[in-house]
Amino acid sequence: MTYNIQISLDCKDTHQQADWWAETLGWVVEPTDQAFIDDVLAKGLAQPDDLVVHNGVRVWRDGAAICRPGEEGSPGRLRMLFQPVPEPKTVKNRCHLDINLDGDDKDLLRSQLEGRGARFLYQANQGPHVWYTMADPEGNEFCIG
Repeated sequence: MTYNIQISLDCKDTHQQADWWAETLGWVVEPTDQAFIDDVLAKGLAQPDDLVVHNGVRVWRDGAAICRPGEEGSPGRLRMLFQPVPEPKTVKNRCHLDINLDGDDKDLLRSQLEGRGARFLYQANQGPHVWYTMADPEGNEFCIG
């Protein structure tokens, strides 16, 4: 048997992080079903303070997710979930994302990401393979190469 995975990222601002990572990866923020929200509110299964308005739309306060375009709602899709935690990031991640650029210019991407709030941490290599380790706006490490 095989299983699908979801990558979960702890963060302070779930919706800003989801927006940032969706733009970075060329993915989309998964839409929130407004009829579903109305239904669970009407049934008393959620409260109005469980929601916030983000980009003009009601969304769940405590989470946001992204996926590849066209895969929204598809079973088995690769997905990143952003969930809130009260504490800030304090140490190096034990797990991180490696973004394979498939030949795109990593220097250009580095500059673009820095312009959007990422930080360059260091350059590394293994044989002919060179990559940059960076941090997203909340300090989570990732590599581009």
